[in-house]
Amino acid sequence: MNSLRTLPALSIALLIPGFAAAQDSSFDPKNIWINPGFYSAHFDSGKGLENVNQGLGFEYPLNDTFRVTAGTFRNSDRRQSNYVGLYALPFEFYGVKFGAVVGGFDGYPNYRNGNWFPAILPVAAIEGKNWGLNIAYVPTIKNRLYGAVTFQLKYRFGTHE
Repeated sequence: MNSLRTLPALSIALLIPGFAAAQDSSFDPKNIWINPGFYSAHFDSGKGLENVNQGLGFEYPLNDTFRVTAGTFRNSDRRQSNYVGLYALPFEFYGVKFGAVVGGFDGYPNYRNGNWFPAILPVAAIEGKNWGLNIAYVPTIKNRLYGAVTFQLKYRFGTHE
């Protein structure tokens, strides 16, 4: 694996607290959500794709609407992928936030030869005090990317009101 390819995601993951602090002087590390990757329910279930996409990701709220995110995971093609992005969740209905995540991904061999590519994905977020769940729709891009609905369980430490 080319270590330079992972540099952008790892750099952003390390800079999330600093970026957030620059946006809001009340930066608090207990607001960082941590996730172990996600589960993908693929639309093409007969293709032997990897559904359990283990990894490590971080998400930090800049305010009630925007969050920065970065991480790494084993993708559906059984390759290592990285991501960086910004959640925009401007709508809320019965405690569920709706919006999109805009960012970049890498590691998919059939899409740009595994190099970085931009993406915008519709997303819903359900969050409690310490536990949360992000649900995203990944569209099928023929011969490049397998579509799925993804479920990302997340946790944050500390006491939250």
